[in-house]
Amino acid sequence: MKTMLITGGAGFIGSHFVRYILNTYRDYRIINLDKLTYAGNLDNLIDIVDSPRYEFVRGDICDAGLVNDLMQRVDLVVNFAAESHVDRSIMGAEEFMKSNALGVYTLLAAARDCGVERFLQVSTDEVYGSLEAGEDPWTEDAPIAPRNPYAVAKAAGDMMARAFAITYGLPVVITRASNNIGGFQYPEKRVPIYIANAIDDIALPVYGAGTAIRDHLYVTDHCEAIDLVLHKGAQGEAYNVGGENEADGLSVAEKILEYLEKPRDLMAHVADRPGHDMRYSLDASKIMALGWKPKYNFEEALRLTVEWYLGNEDWWRKIRDSADYREYYRRQYEDRSADDADRRR
Repeated sequence: MKTMLITGGAGFIGSHFVRYILNTYRDYRIINLDKLTYAGNLDNLIDIVDSPRYEFVRGDICDAGLVNDLMQRVDLVVNFAAESHVDRSIMGAEEFMKSNALGVYTLLAAARDCGVERFLQVSTDEVYGSLEAGEDPWTEDAPIAPRNPYAVAKAAGDMMARAFAITYGLPVVITRASNNIGGFQYPEKRVPIYIANAIDDIALPVYGAGTAIRDHLYVTDHCEAIDLVLHKGAQGEAYNVGGENEADGLSVAEKILEYLEKPRDLMAHVADRPGHDMRYSLDASKIMALGWKPKYNFEEALRLTVEWYLGNEDWWRKIRDSADYREYYRRQYEDRSADDADRRR
């Protein structure tokens, strides 16, 4: 029986991947290492906590002693652990550099020293920067050109992972995915905050004119892609994981309001994010050549996500009622009104 270390496995995508691996591979054990920062939530895994093939360890990927102890017990590593919200990185980037750069180095060094079979670094399309309308989607050969603190920290982790593959021969692979949507996503990101606000008849904060475009990927499609690259990806290579589901903020808000039968005037344009990347788009032909393709288009993925939040109000209301979340929301959106030109552009 092989043992897989999944870091950040109590977060949004990580928890889905923990469940996916346990359900897909009966001969795999999982050690889930998670620091349980604000977005880490053991409620995400309540249904598998008693599995004899699952072990949870609370800890920090920057803790070299703990990481080395765990690495001696595992065959495979998938690193989800990261600070992940651009807006929070703009408020303060130090923790992002610690987790997304130094933490990755700590994991890689331990993996090298312990001779793990494969190390997968989970990354993001944001490392490529920003595209203009009409520009071709990014391939894996596109320049790394991050434009915000979160993306810079993720790019640093990517480059360190690649350096370990080249310099030390560590069997590393990298995935760079587009914006994931689905259940268990902390309600600070665009889709879950729109859904939760709409359910409660609270204004949906649309940045600027709502023209920033993202590609949307349903979280289980992402899990299948990571699994494929982990087992069949070429050593040292990166793979884009895109859903081919591009939509701007305004369209996302409108579709959510339509699903929930809420009035369109719940949308409220707010001052745009500083340095906002206006479009992300990935060419996923490389991973598709391995046999992967997304199962869900944008409307299906969004509908499933809305249905999950409707059916799991206890999960997200506990978060939104917390003092930490209320303080974040106040800092992020209080007095953040857009001027009339932005509202109507």
